[in-house]
Amino acid sequence: MRPGSFTAVPARGPHSGPRPAVLVLPGGGYARQADHEAEPVAGWLAGLGIHAYVLRYRVAPHRHPAPLEDAKEAMLRIRGGALGLAVDGSRVGVLGFSAGGHLAATLSTAAATGSATLDVPGAVPDLTVLCYPVVSCLDEPHQGSVENLLGGSPSDALLREMSAELHVTAATPPAFVWHTADDEAVPVQHSLAYAGSLARAGVPGELHVFPHGRHGLGLAGDAPGPDQWTVLCAAWLDRMGWAQEPGAGLRVGP
Repeated sequence: MRPGSFTAVPARGPHSGPRPAVLVLPGGGYARQADHEAEPVAGWLAGLGIHAYVLRYRVAPHRHPAPLEDAKEAMLRIRGGALGLAVDGSRVGVLGFSAGGHLAATLSTAAATGSATLDVPGAVPDLTVLCYPVVSCLDEPHQGSVENLLGGSPSDALLREMSAELHVTAATPPAFVWHTADDEAVPVQHSLAYAGSLARAGVPGELHVFPHGRHGLGLAGDAPGPDQWTVLCAAWLDRMGWAQEPGAGLRVGP
């Protein structure tokens, strides 16, 4: 699948009229995209009555701002109903895993950076779901993601610009965040930092830290503990008024 291309999965279940939509950003260290964090996740969202779009954003050798430009364009196209599904333009969110979580967090805080390349009205999502995300390029960074996105010697200013926890404001969308405490690839500090910034800015956020679980679990259907995240997230989406059928597709796996 070429970079910048979409897979659209329509909402399932009895519903009429426009539905909320979520842009899914798989992880992969800005070097690739993990398939298990892509279409299967879109299918889970569709089971909740939410249109889902998987974006194959550009990765290395492409550098910043290429992935963010792809995500911005995707948000605008989804919000404008340009991809063939009836979308409620006031309810378009983003869900990202690992480096895709970094892209989702950057997109969610883009208006706060003051950069003309990032600040595009309508591109900032209405809610955010971050799954074991890379958040900071400064504090315990995931070096592979940083180098693939920003090159081998990024300036301190660029590292700060791309550290989403530093750019949360009262205008940042509400977020659901989860991580595992013993993640050896991306430390849990990334999620703690983002959740802390949300709290300080007065933005509603829900954080779940599971004691055990490897990095890259995706839907985590076979991982006791983290397998609860889909249930918890579906309930959160229901409380936000997005999941039309919160009882559908909550647990994944046997």
